[in-house]
Amino acid sequence: MTRMILLLLLIALVLIGCNVEVTNNDSEKTAAVALEKSTTDSAINIETSSSIEDPPEYLAKHEEELSMEDSQTGYEMCVRVLTDYYKAVWNGIDIDLDAFIDNENLKQYMLKKIQSQHDLHADSNDPVHTVEIGNQDLEWEVEYTADADGGYLYLKLPAEINKSVGGFGELTEFLVRNVNGRLVVVDWYTGGKDTYDFLVRGENETIDNPDIWNDREWVHDLERKQNEFSGSTR
Repeated sequence: MTRMILLLLLIALVLIGCNVEVTNNDSEKTAAVALEKSTTDSAINIETSSSIEDPPEYLAKHEEELSMEDSQTGYEMCVRVLTDYYKAVWNGIDIDLDAFIDNENLKQYMLKKIQSQHDLHADSNDPVHTVEIGNQDLEWEVEYTADADGGYLYLKLPAEINKSVGGFGELTEFLVRNVNGRLVVVDWYTGGKDTYDFLVRGENETIDNPDIWNDREWVHDLERKQNEFSGSTR
C-alpha cells in the first residue's frame, strides 16, 4: 500500500514538471514573437518618417555677418533650390520657396515663373531625374562682395538637367545674403537665350544688386512685363 502511494506521488511530480516546462516554453515563444513584432513595427515607423524630407536650413558661419566661409553652404543651398525648381517645372512636384527666399517680391515672381514654365512643359512626360553642377568646360563660381548690409555672395552655377530622355544645360546666377543667421537667395537669374528671365527681365542682365527686389518701381515694371508675357503665351 505504501509502495502504491509513493508510486502515485512520483507520477504526479513528473506530470507537474512537464506542465511547468511547457508553460515556460510557451512564454518564451510569446516573448520572442512580441519582440520580433516590436522590432518590425519600429523599423516601419523609422522608414516612414525618414521618407518625408523637409528642406534643411542653411545657416551662416556667423549669425551677424557673411564671408567666403559661407560659400560652400551657399552653393549647397543654390543647388538644392535649383533641383527643386526644375522638378517643380517638369515633374509637378511642390517647391517650398520659403525655405530659400525671404523677399516676398522675388517669391511671387518665382511662383509665376514656375507656373508658367510648368504649363509650358506639362505634356512632355519627360521628368527630371537629377541636376548636376559643372562639366568639363564650366565649373561653378563664387565671389564675396562687402557692403553696408553685411555683404553678399555671387554664385554662377552651370546646371546640367538630366531627364528621362536626354537633358539640357542652363547657367543660373544667384545672389545670397545672411538674414538673421540664415542664408537666403536675394536674386535669381537664368539668362540663356529664350529662357523665361531672358524674355521677361531682359537679356544679359548684370546681377550685382542684392537689393533689387526692394526697388518698388523696378518690381512694379517687372510685374507688368510678367503679366504681359503670361497673356501672350495663353
